[in-house]
Amino acid sequence: MLKAVIAVAGMGSRFFPISKTINKCMLPVLDRPVIAYAVADAVAAGAREIAIVHGSGETGRQVRHYFTEDTALRDFFTERGWQQKYTPLAHLHDQAGFTFIEQPQDGRYGTALPAIAAAEFVGDDDFLLIAGDDLLLRSDGSDLADLAAARTAAGTPGAIAAATVPGETAHRYGILQPRTSDGRPVLDGLLEKPADYAGPTAFINISRTLLPATALPYFEKLTPSPANGEYQATDAIAAFARDHDVLIHPVTGQYHDCGNPAGWLAANNAAVELRAGAGS
Repeated sequence: MLKAVIAVAGMGSRFFPISKTINKCMLPVLDRPVIAYAVADAVAAGAREIAIVHGSGETGRQVRHYFTEDTALRDFFTERGWQQKYTPLAHLHDQAGFTFIEQPQDGRYGTALPAIAAAEFVGDDDFLLIAGDDLLLRSDGSDLADLAAARTAAGTPGAIAAATVPGETAHRYGILQPRTSDGRPVLDGLLEKPADYAGPTAFINISRTLLPATALPYFEKLTPSPANGEYQATDAIAAFARDHDVLIHPVTGQYHDCGNPAGWLAANNAAVELRAGAGS
């Protein structure tokens, strides 16, 4: 079974002060929140159980409320002949079950903590680890479904999604360093915003990784990064990749970092264009 762990417990400092009240993953891209696109992509990849790891307080409750079946609202729309309004949510609940995990407030911080918090949920299954404020847009198909298919075809224990950017912009991103194994690009290491990147293009990390349950100990034994004191998912993934092949899979969709205002606005503009194109 394939499961998905979606991380939305961050403070949203780049969106403050609105993120004090609204979880940044709940900000809309057109008519649905950012996280809904990640959930739909995970379902398309075959995930039938989805854990959403959220923070405490109101911003966590918002996420739980959105993904909890609301039979009264469904019946209200049905009675008035507006069933199609509820269809997007009903479709998700028909295809996947949701588990909500509050990330412990124990003084630790970092992108690795959601995987640690969801270890019991994952059990012995493969899992997608997804950042809920990153967005992939495409007119058809699913990049996570493609990632899962590519990993199966390659026979590698793990796979990580990558967007391709011009080398001159590499300093803005976390870079996936490839090596070749059996003719395929696999992860050799990660560079965080390198100042002196020399290649014509670069694979960047877009926070979508497919891993076996055997990767969880790499998260659980992490120590804080010397650079920022955080427990970083990239450190665990890089450590796993030193022992096991992790396929680098370039995506075809448009990548948008919706964790900052400029990226969120760009995602909305791109989504408008995609929808207009689909309707023409």
